[in-house]
Amino acid sequence: MAAGRGRDMVKPAWMKEEQRKQAGRRSRSRSPPPRPKLRPPDRDRDSHREDRNGRESEREREREREGHRDHRSRDHRQRSRSPERNGGAQRARARGEDEAGRGGDDRRRDERSREEKRPRQEPLRKDSPEEQAEPPPVDASLAAMEAAQKALEEKEAQKVQPDFGYSGKLAEETNKVNGIALVFNEPPEARKPTRRWRLYVFKGDEPLKDPLYIHRQSCYLFGRERKIADIPTDHPSCSKQHAVIQFRLTEREGADGMMKSLVVPYIMDLGSTNGTYLNGKRIEAQRYHELLEKDAIKFGNSTREYVLLHENSAGQ
Repeated sequence: MAAGRGRDMVKPAWMKEEQRKQAGRRSRSRSPPPRPKLRPPDRDRDSHREDRNGRESEREREREREGHRDHRSRDHRQRSRSPERNGGAQRARARGEDEAGRGGDDRRRDERSREEKRPRQEPLRKDSPEEQAEPPPVDASLAAMEAAQKALEEKEAQKVQPDFGYSGKLAEETNKVNGIALVFNEPPEARKPTRRWRLYVFKGDEPLKDPLYIHRQSCYLFGRERKIADIPTDHPSCSKQHAVIQFRLTEREGADGMMKSLVVPYIMDLGSTNGTYLNGKRIEAQRYHELLEKDAIKFGNSTREYVLLHENSAGQ
């Protein structure tokens, strides 16, 4: 009796809870069932679906746009049929045409006034200088270049050519007499005189000695340096190379108007200290001065006077 009664007895709640926990532990301890193998995605199929979906969505959007366009055109037709709108548009067009007409009239009046104020140009006649003038050169730039080239060539031709002649220092070395350098060089036109020129020496009013004949060579040097002087001047106020008388070939006009060649005497002071006097006036140094018949020459502070005459001079 006791055994049967205990088998039929109802289990308490805490025993049921314990049994449920144990059953959950047993279920968790079991290994999970194997997962089924997944099939790889079919890319072609997916892309086909996407293309189809895209085409369908594009068709839907196109239908929506057509419906919207039809709706707008229908509204526009309804509004254009209304009498109020038509009358307003006609009035606006008429107003614009009137304004355009008035503006066109104003523009035409302005153009006519400008044309009246503008000076009229007469047509060129056949004998006018404009038509007779020759046409300009085809290539003006080429002509300008040629003109510039010619101007440059002329400018270069006018330039001073280099002088390869003797310089002053070299002339001093090559123009020595008895070991003494001369401060004077004869010019290219130096010539012997054709007349018999002579110098008469006076001291006061008295002649000192016979005249000095100066027609045997082209130049005569005056100075205190007796080694090189042709005519010595021993006065202490005179320089070693004081002055020179140079005969030069010149062109002169004759009595008949024809040009003739003449050998004429000149005097030049060689930069002396006390100077050279011609007819009582001191002459400029390093410059030729023409001598005439009966000219009187003095050197430095010397009282001697040299009078120039020739063989045909009157009243010698």
